[in-house]
Amino acid sequence: MPPPIAHKETPDQHWMHLALDQAQLGIGLTSPNPPVGAVIVAQEKVIGRGYHHKAGEPHAEVEAIRDAQKLNPKLLRGSTIYVTLEPCCTQGKTPPCTEAIKAAGIKRVVFGAHDPNPSHCEQARNILLLAGIEVTAGVLEKECRAIIRPFAKWITTGIPYVIAKAGQSLDGRITRPAGESSLITNDAARAHGRRLRMRVDAILVGAETIRKDNPQLTLRDGSAGSGKLQPLRVVLTRSGDLPPHSQIFTDAFKDRTVIMHGKDLPEALALLGKQGVLSVLIEGGGIILGQAFRDQLVDEVYWYIAPRFCGGGRPSLAGPALPASIELHNITVRPMGDNVCFHGFPVWPDAVQE
Repeated sequence: MPPPIAHKETPDQHWMHLALDQAQLGIGLTSPNPPVGAVIVAQEKVIGRGYHHKAGEPHAEVEAIRDAQKLNPKLLRGSTIYVTLEPCCTQGKTPPCTEAIKAAGIKRVVFGAHDPNPSHCEQARNILLLAGIEVTAGVLEKECRAIIRPFAKWITTGIPYVIAKAGQSLDGRITRPAGESSLITNDAARAHGRRLRMRVDAILVGAETIRKDNPQLTLRDGSAGSGKLQPLRVVLTRSGDLPPHSQIFTDAFKDRTVIMHGKDLPEALALLGKQGVLSVLIEGGGIILGQAFRDQLVDEVYWYIAPRFCGGGRPSLAGPALPASIELHNITVRPMGDNVCFHGFPVWPDAVQE
């Protein structure tokens, strides 16, 4: 049989991939806005690039237009702009990008995902068409929607996007026998897990994690100078009994520590969402993780497994049994030395009818 025909990328897909590369640069930096990237193309070459750096600062389209005005001003009029998200059309902290596009003389707009904000969705097309600008939507839509998952969930539900992370032994334990080190996974797995903090607005743990591990919950592993604000460190506690000399109360980021006394996990997430927190990384312990899965609150999973048996201690999902097993889809399995990381997205069973 002849070999299968390889998929050929269209020019629009090629340029949109470059816009996605730009959007990646803003992940974790733009809350409560989504990360967005843009490139401007004329005569089959990129003449401007840009991404949204921070809420309140210029959007990706404006950054790309300014880049083109600086480097290739003569080619800007009549060019095509590729944007990962539908351009904004309303006045916020910055002017609408549709107006900047019109003023720049751009003649074609190609975007990937529609804005999930119900008050903005699909409005840009009509505004641009009325100005005589050609519009193409839905190019690499799946990839462009994936990069704004946290924003899409928060803007439509008010609840932050939740990433669950754990490091466990082969027998499913997150603690080792008494007298041993508290570390389960290897250096590479722990460093990879810490880098997830760059993506989120808040890191959430239970009080037992603070009492037993005294974690820092800070940005490390090359994140210095990234412009990323230290995520909120949120601790759920029933008793309020937390060691006053814990690192989260005494280090340089102590003002980024939030204690939620007597709040259950769904209530805590709702409160964080009202404060503009788009994404939360649950780092433990087993009781909090167990509740997150029982209540179907998890959107994405990173699970690190070490070749070790602990034979007891806290399971990674503690508390009452889950009502049903949970599968992951879109799975990636990544070796990290002698550890393995499973990454995927939960497939939730249909809710039980009351």
